[in-house]
Amino acid sequence: MAMSDFRQEFLGFALAREVLRFGEFTTKAGRKTPYFFNAGLFNDGESLRRLGHFYAEALLASGIACDQIFGPAYKGITLAAATAVALAEKGHNLPFSFNRKEAKDHGEGGVVVGAPLTGRVVIVDDVITAGTSVRESVTLIRARGADPAGVLIALDRMERGQGERSAVQEVRELFGIPVVAIATLDDLMGFLAERPALKAHAGAIADYRARYGVS
Repeated sequence: MAMSDFRQEFLGFALAREVLRFGEFTTKAGRKTPYFFNAGLFNDGESLRRLGHFYAEALLASGIACDQIFGPAYKGITLAAATAVALAEKGHNLPFSFNRKEAKDHGEGGVVVGAPLTGRVVIVDDVITAGTSVRESVTLIRARGADPAGVLIALDRMERGQGERSAVQEVRELFGIPVVAIATLDDLMGFLAERPALKAHAGAIADYRARYGVS
């Protein structure tokens, strides 16, 4: 499957699950946005299974070499597990792990649950907003002698943060690692252009991108 087709399929899937919605919404930054993406609504077994396969396809298509999957608490935990299962089904059996918010001092103890962090580690999360979870994950991975190999997210809104760069750009530049999204705002614009029933939303999203977007 071509990557462009794969991304379009993912957006159709997100729309069908009402993870992707159009209308009038307000972001955490207080911006009025004509679309909203809430990965938390992939909240049943079948949705998570399919989502894991989209993450796996995006990772394999990216060409990023990795030895392990890591999911930052809390949303990244199920995403990393689903991605690891999907990768195994595609013939790439990788270990995965995640972190606790607070260290545990009994049982296996520590902050990291699952496989010990080693080698090249890909961080799996839903979106990058402020980059906080990525920053914490990179610090944790490096502290254990492993190397962050990249970040894998569901959607790149391609939108400025507090400055002139997007959160994704800031992560790339700050840590020197690639950020791969299953789909981007560019893909969403293409998705709308090919569906007459949704074209009414394209103008508002184009205006929003002109005001807040980055290349």
